[in-house]
Amino acid sequence: MSSFQPGAPGAPVSAMPSGRVEDGSSTRERPGPPLARTTLDRSAHRRRDAEWLAAAWERARVLVLDTRSGGRTLITDDNRLLLFTPENAPDVPPESRLFLGEEPDGGPVFAVDAPLPSVAGARPASLRDVGHQLDDRDAGLMTTALALANWHAASGFSPVSGGATSAQEAGWSRIDAGGKQVWPRTDPAMIVLVHDGVPGPDGRCLLGNNAAWTGAPDIRRFSCLAGYVEPGESAEAAVIREVAEEVGLPIAGISYVASQPWPFPGSLMLGFNAIADPSLPVTVDPEEIVEARWFTRREIGTIVGGGEVLTHDGLRVGLPMGASIAHYLIATWLAE
Repeated sequence: MSSFQPGAPGAPVSAMPSGRVEDGSSTRERPGPPLARTTLDRSAHRRRDAEWLAAAWERARVLVLDTRSGGRTLITDDNRLLLFTPENAPDVPPESRLFLGEEPDGGPVFAVDAPLPSVAGARPASLRDVGHQLDDRDAGLMTTALALANWHAASGFSPVSGGATSAQEAGWSRIDAGGKQVWPRTDPAMIVLVHDGVPGPDGRCLLGNNAAWTGAPDIRRFSCLAGYVEPGESAEAAVIREVAEEVGLPIAGISYVASQPWPFPGSLMLGFNAIADPSLPVTVDPEEIVEARWFTRREIGTIVGGGEVLTHDGLRVGLPMGASIAHYLIATWLAE
């Protein structure tokens, strides 16, 4: 099966602001979280233009992903998205074509949720697997497509009327027989790296192992503390509450770092730093956290460098996947 894969994109039209890093002699830019960057113009004004959309489909670049297989898509050997021409993409009804937007060269991009075809030189992969390896253009396309496809897969019936819904506005809304319309939702969640504020290799951060996580039997993965923002609550208030609930610590110095979409199925992670006192006792909520402990920068650096740090019961310590904002928060703290 032949496919269409455009060349390198132009300058980003929408980009995650980068952090600035002082290295003593110069200032350099650190890229934002892996899934927070994009080169796509969403072109929302096109979504209700049926005539334009029909013509755009004829020259479209089509991303195929399969929500039934965990949102996998096809990735080439050099870690690029494999995009198809309309003639070679799986056949879906026009209303199931999800219009993602236009690239800097004006090329329209659509996504379809369908079983993945077999293509030589390409492999199925999820955003969790390869998100940190994708360039800005591909990360933006895949993140948007997955978030939108996940919403459609879970929204066959209206939460307002209970009636069956159908896709509208090039995939950006759904409507029931009575005309009640719903739009994709994003659930805000906070994630925080709690640290002691100490510079250098002896500075420490607090990471936890979530009770819901599974993985290799010889590895215990530790990550930042996180949770959903509740109704009527600010993100900062959620940070204070979640840290208190999960590890029993008061915090200060809350500072916003960056945000990143996390389409599993549809969250927006709001990343923060906060400071706590390592001399205070850590009291975990066993329903949420199996274990929480302080790690020095030296220990985190050892793990990032491929070395081993062990838990008290002899398991290897693992860190968050590279595509996550948790990894970004930890890496940013380590670089300081």
